[in-house]
Amino acid sequence: MFESGELRLVLLKLIEEQPRHGYDLIREIENRSGGAYAPSPGVVYPTMTLLLDMGLAEEETSEGPRKLLAITDAGRAHLAERAGEVETAMARLSALAKVSERTDAAPVRRAMQNLKAALQDRLSADGVTRDVQLEVARIIDEAASRIERL
Repeated sequence: MFESGELRLVLLKLIEEQPRHGYDLIREIENRSGGAYAPSPGVVYPTMTLLLDMGLAEEETSEGPRKLLAITDAGRAHLAERAGEVETAMARLSALAKVSERTDAAPVRRAMQNLKAALQDRLSADGVTRDVQLEVARIIDEAASRIERL
């Protein structure tokens, strides 16, 4: 989703808007992408630690066990120096949301999940032959062609 260093800039931009904890950062990115992308905790939390280590963010006292990050003056300067990169990364999230809005209708998602389940069930059954695999591929190809002609 992001090029090298862009997630760091996106997280920093989001904590510039308001202090946030990791889960909030993940949800905010998911919201801004229209639900199409949510970074994993395994990427977000180490990046938060990097922001702290670089002096671009600082931990703010908060209620509960969650680490709340706030931007530092150095973080603001870092964002200003890389304003073009920040704008590009944030625009990518907005563009993804627009695509998601056009293509992510609930009935289509349900049908795609249904197809996925049917494929897994049928193709993982004992005794699936090459002929069955080819027939499944033919049916999917036919469905794709019909969708393209809509």
